[in-house]
Amino acid sequence: MERVTVLPPERLVNGWIDSQFLPAGKDKYYLRNKQVKAPKGGWRHLASDEIERLVKNNNTATSWDTIWVTDEFEPSMVKNNKLYGTIRIGRVSTNGLQYHDLRLPIGITNSSIHSCDIGDDCAIHDVHYLSHYIIGPRTMLFNIEEMCTTDHAKFGNGIVKDGEDEAVRVKLQVMNETGCREVWPFDGIITADAYMWAKYIDDKPLQRRLEEITQATVDHHRGYYGTVGEGCVIKNSSIIKDVKIGSSCYIKGASKLKNITINSSEKEPSQIGENVILVNGIMGYGCRVFYSCTCVKFVLGNNCNIKYGARVIDSILGDNSTISCCEVLNNLIFPAHEQHHNNSFLVAAVVMGQSNMAAGATVGSNHNSRTNDNEIVAGRGFWPGLCSSVKHSSKFASFTLLTKADYPSELHIMLPFSLVSNNMQTNELEVMPAFWWLHNMYALARNSWKYQSRDKRITKVQHIEYETFAPDSMEEAISARKLLEIWTAKAWLREQNIDVKDSKDLNALNNYTDKQLRAKGHELLGGDPAIVDGLDIFGENMEKGKRRVRIRKAFRAYHAYGDMLIHYAIMNVLGYIEANPSETLTSMSTLLRSRRQREWINLGGQLMMTTDFDRIRADIREGKLKSWKDIHKRYNDIWRRYPLDKLRHAYLSLCFVMGVDTMDGAAWQQAIDAEKRIQQYICDEVYNSRKKDHDNIYRQATYRNEAEMEAAIGTIEDNTFVQQIRRETEVNLKRLEELRLRL
Repeated sequence: MERVTVLPPERLVNGWIDSQFLPAGKDKYYLRNKQVKAPKGGWRHLASDEIERLVKNNNTATSWDTIWVTDEFEPSMVKNNKLYGTIRIGRVSTNGLQYHDLRLPIGITNSSIHSCDIGDDCAIHDVHYLSHYIIGPRTMLFNIEEMCTTDHAKFGNGIVKDGEDEAVRVKLQVMNETGCREVWPFDGIITADAYMWAKYIDDKPLQRRLEEITQATVDHHRGYYGTVGEGCVIKNSSIIKDVKIGSSCYIKGASKLKNITINSSEKEPSQIGENVILVNGIMGYGCRVFYSCTCVKFVLGNNCNIKYGARVIDSILGDNSTISCCEVLNNLIFPAHEQHHNNSFLVAAVVMGQSNMAAGATVGSNHNSRTNDNEIVAGRGFWPGLCSSVKHSSKFASFTLLTKADYPSELHIMLPFSLVSNNMQTNELEVMPAFWWLHNMYALARNSWKYQSRDKRITKVQHIEYETFAPDSMEEAISARKLLEIWTAKAWLREQNIDVKDSKDLNALNNYTDKQLRAKGHELLGGDPAIVDGLDIFGENMEKGKRRVRIRKAFRAYHAYGDMLIHYAIMNVLGYIEANPSETLTSMSTLLRSRRQREWINLGGQLMMTTDFDRIRADIREGKLKSWKDIHKRYNDIWRRYPLDKLRHAYLSLCFVMGVDTMDGAAWQQAIDAEKRIQQYICDEVYNSRKKDHDNIYRQATYRNEAEMEAAIGTIEDNTFVQQIRRETEVNLKRLEELRLRL
């Protein structure tokens, strides 16, 4: 334990940077002087009468010669202070500042200040210890116990300063509790960076380069001051140590803020509320952390909310996300994540965005070995339902919905948009593929609009694909159709008393190749639905253990996936043709003719072809991308090209589902007819899936009469989203007729 030691008076002001860490010819303030811009009229010493007035106002200083002011200095507004070391004070007038109901006079009172720079028109009152900070203009500091910066402050960045041991480096142990996927945080890190770093741990040259790039991101020299940006308000807080605070930030009642960066601006102000503890992290623009939350070793993206006692540790949270009342440990969470309930728990997972954790959901919390839990991988749109419990290791396709259950074994759900249930009566895992499309179109159609409308970011570094039907989910839909073909063929063969052995290898079956099974399955799924509905269809390699995995509504799901692919393709084609008046469907087909890129990566919310991502990693290894700025520029370049990449994938996916090599005139007419049917289906099902809530007799039972119910929740006809979809459908049907003319 370190002991309290006695210092001579001069050490109170001279103990900033050890001389061994100062460059030749530099004094201890050389970095401070780089950080501070001198006022227009420059600094000046205090006049003798000003010193006299300050002394009469009960101010003391180790040396009045080291107190610097501007020509606009009113000493009457500086009272009852202890001043140590070199202090520079900007304009002080008899005016005041107001923020909400807090009104304070400009000036400094009842405070102890050590070697600080204070900007124009600041109000600093009852700050018991303010040390080595640069305070921006029009800032209000009120009733703060301790606010200081050390000479080795890193402000949450995962770097080491001169003379420090590697052990002090902050590393975030995301995706796995063992620390095998450690990421070094830095100001400006986004989920794309973190995923590349944490996922590709086997790429050792890449890991070394990312470490070198990150260490070089922040200056390794000691002596940087903490900063508080212009127009900040900090009040009634306990400990603020080694914190970099952006402009217009509002902090009230914080318990402890240590070694963090708080990004904030006038247009995207961040806020921290009562009893909050933030240690070792980076906080993005426009974030709000309130009401007794604790975050330790963390990164919050832009426009994030942490509320109501949430505990976030060793985790990175993507932009536009909200976590409250719960526990989140060792996770990498992509943008647009929602987790609102006190008894939900998420550990050692990568959740790829647009996700929602229901009350009581415990994802990864139950140990199934003598070692640490392993990992959960969940695609976009993951939604574990009420009181669902999922073990490591499990993997989920995009838009998987889990019903309330304690899932006893590890899961690998390969079918997107599925509803997964644990049937205790039959002791089977049940999977209904394409559930969202078949039974909850209101939620599915609303998904993209909902997340786009919630994106309040002004600073958009992380690119995000919000469209439900995108290359990642549609490739999963194509794979799902192939699996349904194989599993349907097996079920039919069993029905014919032809022995088909279950196998981990789909190609190692009794005298049937994968190609033969798919052909038979395609025939069955394209024929009489009654035949397929009468089969017992079972999935394979979806759950660890010996019990069966029953596939529900395989026929309808197979065709639903096909409709999704047509809808995805035609809507992308429609947008392209309308934006390019000189193009036709024929010329576009020639432009897009190639092989379909089947491998896509969700890089923190941005989708890109795996070949592009492999090129990024190679260029980092080879030193062509030398900084995170260079890497982010490459992300931007790929994002600008993404609409064309997506269009090409959509077109080739349409060719796949239509069974053609290229779309000719007849195929286009057939696809447009199908899309017209799909548009009407979406419109009708949005209405029908929402109408079920209004027709529910149990929901009606809580109201005295229909009039009360309408007053409380409105009518289905009044629903703004239903109205919006009807308008869009009417417009889209006209657009499709116009598309016919563009052959």
